[in-house]
Amino acid sequence: MAEAPIIAIDAMGGDTGPEVMIAGAALAAERMGDLRFCIVGHDDPIQQQLKAHPILADRVTVQHADDVISGHDKPAQAIRRSKTSSMGVCVDLVKQGGANAAVSAGNTGALMAMSKLSLRTMTGIDRPALAALLPTFGDNDVVMLDLGANTECDTRNLVEFAVMGAAYARAAMGLAEPRVSLLNIGSEDMKGTDEIRDAAAVLKDSAHLQMNFLGFVEGDKLSRGETDVIVCDGFSGNIALKTIEGTARFVTDLLKRAFTSSLRSKFGFLVSRPATELLRHHLDPNNHNGAVFLGLNGVVVKSHGSANAKGVANAIIVAARLAKDDITRRITDDLARLSMKAAG
Repeated sequence: MAEAPIIAIDAMGGDTGPEVMIAGAALAAERMGDLRFCIVGHDDPIQQQLKAHPILADRVTVQHADDVISGHDKPAQAIRRSKTSSMGVCVDLVKQGGANAAVSAGNTGALMAMSKLSLRTMTGIDRPALAALLPTFGDNDVVMLDLGANTECDTRNLVEFAVMGAAYARAAMGLAEPRVSLLNIGSEDMKGTDEIRDAAAVLKDSAHLQMNFLGFVEGDKLSRGETDVIVCDGFSGNIALKTIEGTARFVTDLLKRAFTSSLRSKFGFLVSRPATELLRHHLDPNNHNGAVFLGLNGVVVKSHGSANAKGVANAIIVAARLAKDDITRRITDDLARLSMKAAG
């Protein structure tokens, strides 16, 4: 992409609205000097927040939107207000070419429904998937999908998710041939459902694609860094994601309790503070914020509703990288190679 990417930002989504979303845009602008933004939402609070971030002065246009999609709105309710809500206007900007990507911290179900209706699913993709980067012990994060968009998936869906996840890993992490694995209850070939085993058979014959299929991975190895892309149905993926998040909170809360239980433990905390700070940084969800709807004719990124400015900035940068790298074209090219192989 030759020109600076324009990111449409739903300023009204999330728990804190314009304050954090605009602060996140300012941080993203510091980290990527060529970004521009279209901030969508209620004009007055947006203009007030922009005064605190002069770096955005010549990078931002503001588009007023009357409505705000709440976390309680059902997807069908949200769709009826897509033309007047800040979330819907952001997605429409991507459709009309006014922005290269959209970022919202609002209602996930509403955002997915609006995005599918407005941008449509890519040719060759049966269903879009929700993908995110998760921390690992390895040199790179791991892309995991689907994380909840599709509770039931057939063989075709899993293969398409692998293609999309590999393209995402190449764009977001700069990997030439990402290592791809299917989440399963065991590593042996006979383990798992028919859909998982059949998808593995297709992916084993994927030398024509820019990926390295490793086979199956079990849940206890999700964070080991031994693979770059983990593919699963949305039911399993969402449970795995929530388990990882809950375990991270459990570990940090347990450490906090242990280090405040006595005077001796408080002293131990001071001695071990560099290590605990490293752990806190690694487990901080703001460092891996930004889930992507893959398989649509446009880039839409979902930020966590409780993300701080750093987290919002990371989501914006994910959106910008995917837009710059033309993730839609990458997926289209890989699907074409997959179809040619199947036909031949």
